[in-house]
Amino acid sequence: MSVTPLAPVPPHHAAPAFRGRIGRDPRSGHYAVPRRYRLHLTPACPDGLRIAVVHGLLGLDGICPVTVLDPVPDCPDGGHAALRPLYEASAHRYAGPAAAPVLSDDWSGRIVSTHAPDIMRDLARRFSTGGPALYPCDAEAETEAVERLCAEGIDAAAQRAGRADADAAERAAALEELLGTLRALDERLTGHRYVLGDGLTAADVELWVALVRLDTVHRAHLDATAVHRIAGHPALWAHARRLTGHPAFAAHLDLDAIARRHRVRCRGLEAAGAAVQILDWTAYTGR
Repeated sequence: MSVTPLAPVPPHHAAPAFRGRIGRDPRSGHYAVPRRYRLHLTPACPDGLRIAVVHGLLGLDGICPVTVLDPVPDCPDGGHAALRPLYEASAHRYAGPAAAPVLSDDWSGRIVSTHAPDIMRDLARRFSTGGPALYPCDAEAETEAVERLCAEGIDAAAQRAGRADADAAERAAALEELLGTLRALDERLTGHRYVLGDGLTAADVELWVALVRLDTVHRAHLDATAVHRIAGHPALWAHARRLTGHPAFAAHLDLDAIARRHRVRCRGLEAAGAAVQILDWTAYTGR
């Protein structure tokens, strides 16, 4: 799959505080041992949802336990009090938020990583027990391109398109960028079962989470006409429905938790698109 990289955009989140990796060699310090590591996640957060789905697809419940956090952080700085001891043990006089997601080392009581892309790759490459090849070695560049498309062309563009403090021209340009991204992905999925071809990969996880967020968070700040245009990509939304029916996706989709988190964090104005739901997500989860 050929994906044209998008122009860089300013980051929306602070850089991850910890970027440790799990290696093959015991001399690396962090090496793959069953039940040595633990994930601390809230699936209401996009990064937490991505990691949870990857963890489920790989069947790692017995290898890397998960501690599920409340969808709404309980500290004023956006962190979780339960994670504070890990952060303080991992960095002397750490003063930032104790934010999720976290991959921790139960042997040392310290954090390995807070960087979701690294965590997902290490789970797939170091702990996979025969699940899908989520990060094919010959498709790494394409996977990274899809990650950028989802982050910039869907999530960031949708956020800009719904900003109440932006002028009409800025919102219109952002909406056209969003629609262009959706159109390119819809065309790709018209001829392929999955984003990168015939097999389920991490690119599908990235796209699914971006579409969940588009329909459950960003839609609330767009007008009804924009939402109808977004919905007009049948192959794309059919793909979202199909993935939602998969147990590894359905098990972690908590719409109430996403709504709770959004209400606490959002400072935008609700628009007419809030009433135009694109998918009835619960109809495909089997719950």
